[in-house]
Amino acid sequence: MVGLSFLVGLSAVCSCWIPLASSVVPPWLPLVAERATGSLDTFIASEHSRALQGVVDNIGAGGSKVPGAEPGLVVASPSKEDPNYFYTWTRDSALTLKVLIDMLIDGDTSLQPVVDEYISAQAILQAVASPSGDLTDGTGLGEPKFEVNFTAFTGPWGRPQRDGPALRATALITYSQWLLSKNGNDSRVDSTIWPIISNDLNYVGQYWNSTGFDLWEEVDGSSFFATAVQHRALVEGQTLAGRIGKTCAACESQAPQVLCFLSQSYWNNDEEYVVSNINTQTVRNGRDADSILGSIHTFDPAAACDDTTFQPCSPRGLANHKAVVDSFRPVYGINANYTQGQAVAIGRYIEDVYFGGNPWYLTTLAAAEQLYDALYQFDRLGHLDITPTSLAFFKDLHPAAATGRYAKGSQAYNATTQAVRKYADGFLDIVRRYTPADGSLTEQLSRDDGHPLSAVDLTWCVILQGGVRSGTAPPFPAGERIEYRYYRTGVDGVTVIREGGDERMLVVPEGCTRDIVVSDVWQE
Repeated sequence: MVGLSFLVGLSAVCSCWIPLASSVVPPWLPLVAERATGSLDTFIASEHSRALQGVVDNIGAGGSKVPGAEPGLVVASPSKEDPNYFYTWTRDSALTLKVLIDMLIDGDTSLQPVVDEYISAQAILQAVASPSGDLTDGTGLGEPKFEVNFTAFTGPWGRPQRDGPALRATALITYSQWLLSKNGNDSRVDSTIWPIISNDLNYVGQYWNSTGFDLWEEVDGSSFFATAVQHRALVEGQTLAGRIGKTCAACESQAPQVLCFLSQSYWNNDEEYVVSNINTQTVRNGRDADSILGSIHTFDPAAACDDTTFQPCSPRGLANHKAVVDSFRPVYGINANYTQGQAVAIGRYIEDVYFGGNPWYLTTLAAAEQLYDALYQFDRLGHLDITPTSLAFFKDLHPAAATGRYAKGSQAYNATTQAVRKYADGFLDIVRRYTPADGSLTEQLSRDDGHPLSAVDLTWCVILQGGVRSGTAPPFPAGERIEYRYYRTGVDGVTVIREGGDERMLVVPEGCTRDIVVSDVWQE
């Protein structure tokens, strides 16, 4: 990553990693002043190389911890019992490779063979018939996980899961844009990579409005995280298609509807938080780290603090961050000594009972990640807005906070952003405090005393991307931002799409989205 300073993970192998800041910082990426954190900086530095090696060790066929895995397959964890995670998940693999691709773009060319093997592996997996279906009608792309020898997992599972194809498309779009910027007309994009991307985009366009299982593989319904990453994939897919002379009908027709559904369907306006799962019969309070992860994985460094896409710095994004974090304050014993406004260990959702229902390393890191992303956005915009929606979040950290716009460099801006940075560092420090001496991370840590629990060397912990702790942002091909924006222009159903300076008009159908299609709860 260009200027990457905080890369921790989100895939399913918690070697949770935190790479160092790159020395390459383009002039168009402003820096956020960094406060001294002593042992925290030492932790980040020491974790970097161990985490990267942990990822590579979990990728077949050369990965030392996953013997027998085919080349290019990202294995969730070496763990084969209690729990058995020795599979390859589409979602987790795509999140992992997106991080490795960002590091490749930043100059680590040793990772290119890994990326190319992943692409070859995904071409094979897309054609594997599974309990979800096959490639004939695209239903097989919703299969969440496979055996590590390119065969289907046929046991009962929460299927389909509809975020994986979108995340895979996003990773491969990023790689394709880099290849094109680096080599001009790269034939690999047209002949090898685009067919994989196209399959995934068509799947997203066809099935985004059908229910499926969430990223925790437990709730059948409509998932905030899935909808958010589906929108991003369709938008960026349209951009790539135009660049290489292809068409993506699903991107153009469905992206505005997905955005409308995202912005209008999940927000609880009365209590001001994201209801992470809707259109479901599963009863929960709705506060879920799914929503924080969704904000992170649609982070747009060039965006304003946009509520429509729940950008990290948006009023809705920050209010939701508070709601999710606060829900865990009274739940875990290890949080007992922390007061309001201090970071605490974060789990998935408070009703969780898996392995006893504990904090997760990756969700705690995600809470930090959103705040670092928000700080980057405030700095780039040159101001910070406190609205009635976000006021409670800011007052927890800085009691003098009041609604208004505060210019960068002002006393109020400096005091507020310093408080946000201290809060973000607090989540990272919790992870530091409970990380074993060897630097490896399991899936969970005990709610009572913080000792490691569940699967070892979890790859998902490795890739919570987009970290901007030093004030830099993810890379874009040739140092250019791939522009995309959606703007609702009123109640007349017209949306303006801006791509690279060009404007096109699309009509959003009445009702904003098609009816939700409810799938079977279990398919075996």
